[in-house]
Amino acid sequence: MRVLDVGDGAALVEFGTLDAVLAAFRALDSSRPDGVDDLVPAARTILVRFDQRVTNRESVRAWLRDIRPVDAAEEVRADAVDIGVHYDGPDLEEVGDLTGLGVAGVIAAHTGADWTVAFAGFAPGFGYLVGGPESLHVPRRSSPRTSVPSGSVGLAGEFSGIYPRSSPGGWQLIGSTDVSLWDTDRDPPALLRPGVGVRFHAL
Repeated sequence: MRVLDVGDGAALVEFGTLDAVLAAFRALDSSRPDGVDDLVPAARTILVRFDQRVTNRESVRAWLRDIRPVDAAEEVRADAVDIGVHYDGPDLEEVGDLTGLGVAGVIAAHTGADWTVAFAGFAPGFGYLVGGPESLHVPRRSSPRTSVPSGSVGLAGEFSGIYPRSSPGGWQLIGSTDVSLWDTDRDPPALLRPGVGVRFHAL
């Protein structure tokens, strides 16, 4: 872990792996001291934003040094979100062929995994989910679609994700959901936030 100063009221913590980011984020999120306003995880980093009127850089650095990463196996996932999916995606059969699992096997693997939102990005409400079996790791499409319908459930590399709105995209689409991922009338607006557990079930 390496801590970089990136300006007033912010520090960037670098990690070697995504698993290390997830373990550190769980610990940091559950032990935020006064003045730490936001934690923004990414694939290899966590951005820490803090209020310099309440705390200072030295105190934040000391807090970061003292964290004990929390392994997923040690965590009670009381906040897990259950999402129903119509497994009818246009790429489902191709993913079944790519993985050797067949359609039924892809559905069983996707619904049988304990997924976690690693980080958010791409569009408001889009969470990059990890925790699926290696058998579901598939490449992005060679030719991205110019428009992917809202609610589409996809796979790309080690990630699964749900498109919160219609947009271009190159993920392999295996299904769709009617669940609202981003709602400005909800607090917080994003259903899938970093660290939240996700389980899928077939409709």
